Amino acid sequence: MHTRTWNVTVNLYEHEDSTRAEAILHTDAGPDLRHEATARRHPGDRDVPEIGDELAACRALSGLAHALLDATIADVAANDPSGGEPHISAVSADPAPAADAS
Repeated sequence: MHTRTWNVTVNLYEHEDSTRAEAILHTDAGPDLRHEATARRHPGDRDVPEIGDELAACRALSGLAHALLDATIADVAANDPSGGEPHISAVSADPAPAADAS
């Protein structure tokens, strides 16, 4: 079995009432993928910097996931000899079992 390691770096930049997050995927397969996102504290909210960090990071990571899916779809299309439309789903083929609601 061959194992590869991909790393994600999340940089957080705080300025006054806003936090910007930059998520970067480092792979050995090509250029890094990046996505940036921002969270702003509402003037009426308490000053809890961790919340801004979490929200900005969540948004950046979500955007990074979508960018990776878009890159995958483009790679599949570029390598499909039939030239057909790629059939890729963002949802796993083996979803986790639902929690018992009883």
